[in-house]
Amino acid sequence: MSHAAAPIVTGLYVPGDRPDRFAKAVATQAQLVILDLEDAVADSDKDAARQHVVDWLGSDDAKPPYLEVRVNAGVSDDLVALATVAGSFAVRLPKVDAPDDVDAALAVLGRDVPISALIETARGLTAATAIAAHPGVSSVGLGEADLASDLGSADTSVLDWARVQLLVAARTAGKPPPMMSVFTDIGDLDGLAADTQRGRRMGFVGRTAIHPRQVPVIAAAFNPTDDEVAWSLAVVAATAAGGVTTLTSGEMVDPAMRRRAEGILALRRVATTST
Repeated sequence: MSHAAAPIVTGLYVPGDRPDRFAKAVATQAQLVILDLEDAVADSDKDAARQHVVDWLGSDDAKPPYLEVRVNAGVSDDLVALATVAGSFAVRLPKVDAPDDVDAALAVLGRDVPISALIETARGLTAATAIAAHPGVSSVGLGEADLASDLGSADTSVLDWARVQLLVAARTAGKPPPMMSVFTDIGDLDGLAADTQRGRRMGFVGRTAIHPRQVPVIAAAFNPTDDEVAWSLAVVAATAAGGVTTLTSGEMVDPAMRRRAEGILALRRVATTST
């Protein structure tokens, strides 16, 4: 299903060759379920996975809030198969290097399927603003493992630079803030929480998970604190008439801060709805 205005905070990858896990992924209450035909599936199982995904998308069981299918880059088999599906879903397109890659995918699909464009190369990062601005792109994200390989560095400073570039590209194009990439250490939930909170401070909204146990940790990290909610409510009330004003605490606020406050309240509404 295509993305809506409300922020998507939790996403969960599920291997396309494990149809027994599709319903379980939905049951985690992740807002976004990503059926993966790419990295999670061995080459020998690609054909079977593709058929499992197509069959499930066409069934009455495919009803989580949002659905995406991550296809394989550089081949059209997945897109050709998905073109036969009448249901509502988005395509997570890997290794997007230019807007032309989005055009090519949409041409195969034959209709306006929302594209979540993954930037995974230096070339793609350079073109990130143009990619994000493509009318067929609903969101952008980083494929950090592939990007680190292409750049020859997984240093935090390098990846942070790339993250900021993508964040700016998304916002310049009027698209939602990117979701964070997966945290690969499944057993380190404390590390996941700390890293996700750091990403939230950088401006990212939401994160994809590779294991169901990560989903509630991510949701909690993006749930604003009571103090943040109280501040946001005060800002919205104080700026209702527009212009610059002052809170009872003495803090000066203006319409720009109101937009931040509204974003915080939107995250709280997501957290309240999903509990």
